[in-house]
Amino acid sequence: MAGDDLLVGIDFGTSHIKAIAFTRSGQIVASASAPTPTVYPQPGWAYYEPEAVWAQTVTALRAMTTQLDDAQRIVAVAVASVGEAGAPIDAAGQPTYPMIAWFDTRTKEQAEQLRQQFGADAIFRSSGVSLQPIFTLCKILWIQQHAPEAMARTVRWLNAADFLTFRLCGVAASEFSLASRTLMLDIDHLTWATDLVRDAGVDPAVLPPLLPSGTKLDAVLPEIAAQTGLPPHAIVTTGGHDHVCGAMALSVTRPGAVLDSLGTAEAIFLATDQVLKDPEVGRRGYAQGVHVSGGYYILGGLYTSSACIEWFRENIGAGLDYAALATEAEATPPGSLGVYFLPHLRTANPGYDDPHSRATFVGLTFDAKRGALYRALLEGLAYEARYSLDSLLPYLAGAHVERIVATGGGTRNGLLMRIKASVYNQPLRVVSIDEATALGAAMLAGIGAGIYHDVADAVQSVRYTTTVIEPEPTVAEFYERAFKQVYCALYPAVRDVHHAIVGLGD
Repeated sequence: MAGDDLLVGIDFGTSHIKAIAFTRSGQIVASASAPTPTVYPQPGWAYYEPEAVWAQTVTALRAMTTQLDDAQRIVAVAVASVGEAGAPIDAAGQPTYPMIAWFDTRTKEQAEQLRQQFGADAIFRSSGVSLQPIFTLCKILWIQQHAPEAMARTVRWLNAADFLTFRLCGVAASEFSLASRTLMLDIDHLTWATDLVRDAGVDPAVLPPLLPSGTKLDAVLPEIAAQTGLPPHAIVTTGGHDHVCGAMALSVTRPGAVLDSLGTAEAIFLATDQVLKDPEVGRRGYAQGVHVSGGYYILGGLYTSSACIEWFRENIGAGLDYAALATEAEATPPGSLGVYFLPHLRTANPGYDDPHSRATFVGLTFDAKRGALYRALLEGLAYEARYSLDSLLPYLAGAHVERIVATGGGTRNGLLMRIKASVYNQPLRVVSIDEATALGAAMLAGIGAGIYHDVADAVQSVRYTTTVIEPEPTVAEFYERAFKQVYCALYPAVRDVHHAIVGLGD
């Protein structure tokens, strides 16, 4: 293929939908984004109108293609997206109900129904993931129970990336990494778990064909080419789950590599060559899935990472910019004057599985001003990420961490990165790629288009720089004691209080 061919990756994220054109070596040539149109109708609820999502995608694509000297250079497109969210569509391809956001918690009752009917351990053995309200099957059941007329018109359920792919080329299909976030994938056989789905009360016929990531589907539809500026000869391929696509872009494809992907949520991502069957892994909230590069992964992390920082800035920081907050925090020594933060703003994070847990500041005194609170929050995010990783490793036979790669918008927070390196007490390799998710999608597009021979060729073709942040020995020693003596005791100490709060009602 010619050296000037371009590959487009679309990233449907929690806060923005991005459209980015890359060269074969992964260099950004053009980039545009539009806000993700999220509706928050009441506490605990969030959704996207599918047509609004598509309109924002078109906006981003059009803005990106107009930056190119020749959009005809684009040869392939693929989409990466958040997991768990999806769009039900009718026989005409029109949405029948809004896309319930991945972090929406209205579906707790449906998760409990599945727990009572099948048992959480059985679902884990089948799907590889712990039973959580956010997963797709719970959303389908909620729509079926609360909007039965919409579900009656539904002929296909398309995961978030699959919906945008369908709108681009007219082919309804899914792939294994997003299917891994549905509770409906048989992870051992890489098929839909049709018996489980049927027994749950859902018609398995709504589930689309399953294909590997990077599979060629069809060319961009002519009318979509006219709307977006994409050339009609560009092919569309299956994409994948955002964290998994980012991991492939950063060569986190083999055991020993850990990806710490810092966005609104934070993923602690380990590539593996095994599927874990110990039910305790699921009981602790971890999730497994199929890697877009082949093999498997296991996922921990934080449901609210940068979201915690933004919450603090808006509600405690009085809207101060991040630099001002960082200056105040830098003036506070490690340990934040004895203040600690448990970052459970939405729910507990793996290795806990507790939807009733809440965020907590402890150790407050008159000396603890805003800077101490902000530093405590950053330290809490770092402690929680380490806890999620440390609690998982014993279940992986022979596992060892050779390198930790950090990516995402959160890596721009220099103080957080230094804290994390010392809390991990390992070098943190911060990569220069801000858009690893979109790059991973573009690489999948390139595989489907024949630009790359295979995943290994794609990974070797991408070029980026890495900044290594070393732990500070004295600070790391303090954080080690604080982590073991205080932080690991924090959640157990407040668990019953949080459950009592929930029992009394908000």
